[in-house]
Amino acid sequence: MRDDGVISEVRAGLAGRARQSRPAGTVAGNPLRWLAGVSVALTLAHLALIAPGLGLGWDETVYVSQVSGETPAAFFSAPRARGITYLVAPLTALTPSITALRVYMAVLAGCGLFLALWVWRRLLPAPVLGFAGGLFAGLWVTMFYASQAMPNLWVAYGALAAVGCFLRAVRDPNDRWAPAGMAAGVAFAALMRPTDAVWLTVPLAVAALAMRPRRWWLLMVALGAGLAVGCAEWIAEAYVSYGGLAERLDRASEIQGRLGWYFSVDDHVRALGGRLLCRPCDVPWRYPVATLWFIALPLLVTAGVRAAVRARHHRTELVGATVVGTALAAPYLFTVGYAAPRFLLPAYALLALPVAYGLVRACRPRPRGRRIVVGLLVLAVTAHLAIQYGMADSTADRVRRDTADLGRVTAELNALGVRPPCVVSGVEAIRVAFRAGCASRQPDGHDESITPEQLAATALHQPVAIVVWGGGRPPSYAASWPAHPLPDLGNWTGLRAYVSGVRPPEAGR
Repeated sequence: MRDDGVISEVRAGLAGRARQSRPAGTVAGNPLRWLAGVSVALTLAHLALIAPGLGLGWDETVYVSQVSGETPAAFFSAPRARGITYLVAPLTALTPSITALRVYMAVLAGCGLFLALWVWRRLLPAPVLGFAGGLFAGLWVTMFYASQAMPNLWVAYGALAAVGCFLRAVRDPNDRWAPAGMAAGVAFAALMRPTDAVWLTVPLAVAALAMRPRRWWLLMVALGAGLAVGCAEWIAEAYVSYGGLAERLDRASEIQGRLGWYFSVDDHVRALGGRLLCRPCDVPWRYPVATLWFIALPLLVTAGVRAAVRARHHRTELVGATVVGTALAAPYLFTVGYAAPRFLLPAYALLALPVAYGLVRACRPRPRGRRIVVGLLVLAVTAHLAIQYGMADSTADRVRRDTADLGRVTAELNALGVRPPCVVSGVEAIRVAFRAGCASRQPDGHDESITPEQLAATALHQPVAIVVWGGGRPPSYAASWPAHPLPDLGNWTGLRAYVSGVRPPEAGR
């Protein structure tokens, strides 16, 4: 009996050690359930509450038009990359339906969140990953862009996966798939936004050199290969269409208002009040309560990292996520002179990890205070999510009104005989042209793709509509064309279309 008791004690001790040595992702809860729940919630919430009636935005129209079989491709400016166009191509090859596109992209967004966080299952506890995913998915920016044909959310997923794979490779040099996963994450991010991928790669390369894990050289090669593969198409296009890489970068900088040293933190704070683009951002600070989380973010991240350092667990993982997340945010906060909330999505995805860790640790005080802390945290998170949903809903509602206005403008132009093949130029030409089935061409500005002489010549054999607003005047070659009033389009009031006299064949039947 005494021997049996000793054996039982030894077994209990070994079991305790085994529990302590389990991978972090299996310590508390099943990561599959946590991450699947968060990912499905993002997809369903977006489809039920945000996506209905949401038409294509201006940038979305540019990306989708590249692979649409219904309309000519819109001008593709220097800063853009074609990654998101490749992502939507399988759907647009089957149907031009915007509803189908929203469902397709929302499902992909949920899958992307799951896969990006799944990489971290051996690095952080399942509740931390689930909470981090919930915090990120609960931001109004994430909720709104979940089905958008825009690259920033996908850069976030690529960055999250790349950093996770890097840390796994550092932690376990025998993890054969980690370097390949890191390279794939970097390549995916570069395909979406090459400059973001550079800011992702640099801190990882510095970390590899500083930490010198076993086979560190393999990590450096994988980082370089991933960046090169992801940027290859963008660089090749630079030489084909822009005269070289330096010329494309210079043109991209010009379109973005000339990159330099700016302090745009306050611009991003104001933009979080529901603005999709704040350029110039000389607007009042609306809805301060909706931006409290942004102001508190540095404190919450610091608290999470500090908790990990004090607990001596997950320090490397959370410091790594914080450093790379900060690096991804820095160029938009200090080198771009305007703001768009979507720019910081990659940073938010990574910084959600230390925030979640700190909040989960805060729920582990002594038994007396546990209920109070958990109750306060539940109230704070519930209020935060309610505010974020309100912002997402109001922003989506504004876009729905724009969608309805665009439908009325398009119908009016069609009634005036502006039908394919045709060209639209002027105010909101890209979105109006796409809906009307026309080509959009601008003789000046960032989307300059035709000369005034070429546009006037085009008007001799197909319908051309020049859209102006307010007190605007048409160009000289269109001054004699009949002017037709159009419905207002958002803030564009007093719209008029100057339409050339030529009509497509079917219009004259």
